[in-house]
Amino acid sequence: MALTSRQAQAVIEAAQARASALGVPVVVSVIDGGCHLKAFQRMDGAPLGSIDVAPGKARTAALFGCNSEDVWEYCKPGAPAPGLELSNGGLMTFGGGMALKSADGGLIGAVGVSGGAVSEDQEIVRAGAAALRA
Repeated sequence: MALTSRQAQAVIEAAQARASALGVPVVVSVIDGGCHLKAFQRMDGAPLGSIDVAPGKARTAALFGCNSEDVWEYCKPGAPAPGLELSNGGLMTFGGGMALKSADGGLIGAVGVSGGAVSEDQEIVRAGAAALRA
């Protein structure tokens, strides 16, 4: 199953709705399973630096098929793969990226959110990803 444009837009809209409810302007990036941009939106007032961070979080989640923060467990000091965050053109190993999976569990893409505190980005990305399952 491939991630459709309609699904990607639904993820963006759900994430933005949660961000608006929290009062946090963010950037939301949705990529397909091959890490190619599918949808992107920068809310008014979102930090300029988040334009690069949100897609990076999505790419990290897609490359490893997990939440972006889960990758930190492998590359933090003392972990099995220190320096892993430097691979693949640079990874974003903190919260705000989430893999998107089909009903059968296959990876179809990922969503990344940046602009708030990490905990806010995580809450917003979960809301976006939930739209795929709705």
